[in-house]
Amino acid sequence: MKKIMMGDEAVARGAYEYGITFAAAYPGTPSTEIIENIAKYKEIYSEWAPNEKVAVEAAIGASIAGARSLAAMKHVGLNVAADPLFTFAYTGVNGGCVIVTADDPGMHSSQNEQDNRYYAKFAKIPMLEPSDSQECKDFVGYALDISEKYDTPVLLRLTTRVSHGKGVVELGERQNVEMKPYKKDIPKYVMVPANAQKRHVVVEERLKALRQLSEEISINRIEWNDREIGIITSGISYLYVKEVFGDEVSILKLGMTYPLPSELIKKFAEGVKKLYVVEELDPYIEEYVKSLGIKVIGKEILPIVGELNPGIIRKAIKGEELEHISVDTKVLGRPPMLCAGCPHRGVFYVLKKKRVPVLGDIGCYTLGAAPPLEAIDTCVCMGASISGSHGFQKANEHKGRKQKIFSVIGDSTFFHSGITGLIDIVYNKGNAVPIILDNRITAMTGHQHNPGTGKTLMGEEAPEIDIAKLSEAIGVKRVRVVDPFNLKEVENAVDEAMNTDDIMVIVARGPCALIPPRPQGECRIDQDKCKKCGLCLRIGCPAISKKDGIFSIDPDQCTGCTVCMQVCPFDAIVKVR
Repeated sequence: MKKIMMGDEAVARGAYEYGITFAAAYPGTPSTEIIENIAKYKEIYSEWAPNEKVAVEAAIGASIAGARSLAAMKHVGLNVAADPLFTFAYTGVNGGCVIVTADDPGMHSSQNEQDNRYYAKFAKIPMLEPSDSQECKDFVGYALDISEKYDTPVLLRLTTRVSHGKGVVELGERQNVEMKPYKKDIPKYVMVPANAQKRHVVVEERLKALRQLSEEISINRIEWNDREIGIITSGISYLYVKEVFGDEVSILKLGMTYPLPSELIKKFAEGVKKLYVVEELDPYIEEYVKSLGIKVIGKEILPIVGELNPGIIRKAIKGEELEHISVDTKVLGRPPMLCAGCPHRGVFYVLKKKRVPVLGDIGCYTLGAAPPLEAIDTCVCMGASISGSHGFQKANEHKGRKQKIFSVIGDSTFFHSGITGLIDIVYNKGNAVPIILDNRITAMTGHQHNPGTGKTLMGEEAPEIDIAKLSEAIGVKRVRVVDPFNLKEVENAVDEAMNTDDIMVIVARGPCALIPPRPQGECRIDQDKCKKCGLCLRIGCPAISKKDGIFSIDPDQCTGCTVCMQVCPFDAIVKVR
């Protein structure tokens, strides 16, 4: 049977077909759909972990127990998971283990554009790179076989176009893979220095065997055609090259990209007159080819930033540009903004009024930086808002600068890596003010459950971690839970925080406007009372607009949250239902 699948969906199918027992992940575009689709296969236990480090550590535990396991994350998630991954490379596996990293060239939904191929080289573990959905499924099987044969975790690297592109996948049956027996083995699994020193030798010997595998494995293959031009490529770039050249040029298609096959590369280079490397982001393959003393053309004609596409490759190598047809759509650009009825809007409105530094975080609340709210000052990484606000406050304090520092962080991000930042503030006697925007879901990545929602990935009832009580248990004596739709309540809490030397946590608890059932209600502007002052536009609600000097509220977008009513000084906005 064949089915059209996204790459992420095909990875999940591979997990099913090749006998994976345990899977864990933290949501992050473009990897989120992997675990969401794995959850459909009840033969696999799957879960959302609080963060990527925990997901990998849980997968390691399942592997050591003897089960085939998988952990999935977006590219920046592997930074969080790097600590256990590097040591896992030393211990090796029992059951096969696949670590999926989904990179995001072009930064469609990411704060950086790092190239995670270097992680394989850094950690000294094999890496596979599929080009399409069929390979996404098949490469899970290759990865598990390599993992168990060579006693190593395997990195499976996708990119956004592979993760979210669709293709035909041939389906198979699930393999009945028995759990391997667990045998206590302290020298292998306990990485104290004496044992780790010996395991490092094992890692280096394993790399020699993996280099030989890379020369022989079928997913590294030469496609001989006209030999005037030869192109070395991998991943989605292979499909772009095929679209531009078809069978006009010879291609070395690499599916296993660490270790790279030096002899195969040399053979291919000797067989063509002019050699190119086509790859997205860093010159990872190109630098290796040059290290072999081979003349090759790469980043001098291809961009080092952003995604590639057939047009870029065609122009760079063939010097051709296809004719472009210009279409005047007359569609106005719309910047990203918080949804109508978003519970974060009122918090940002109040913070902007107070003119205080606000350190931001990863998630919907990053949109608090966009006009007209413009409330947050920074966005670095998951959890950096709370930790950064503490450093900001301590630097001010040390130099005698009096200023209250705030941070904003979502509920899922707080569980991910905000708790330790809060502990830092308490332990080191800081008084920066974390505002935890608890919208009861992991919203920006598509409404995944987290430890505060009361549901697991597999749909089971679960305990709800109470953020306010957790903060109190850490040692915060002032914790205020507020309704973010009540501006007066939010402002009172912020004022209290600004006028105390104690640490204080504000939990702004209100559900995401997109969680079914959606809020019911509608606000309307009374044109007789409206003074056209424009204050209602300052909350940045997409339901409110001004046209031909008239202010109005779109009833199809409005949720009746009443934030605009509270902002209007003339009582010109009323709730009609």
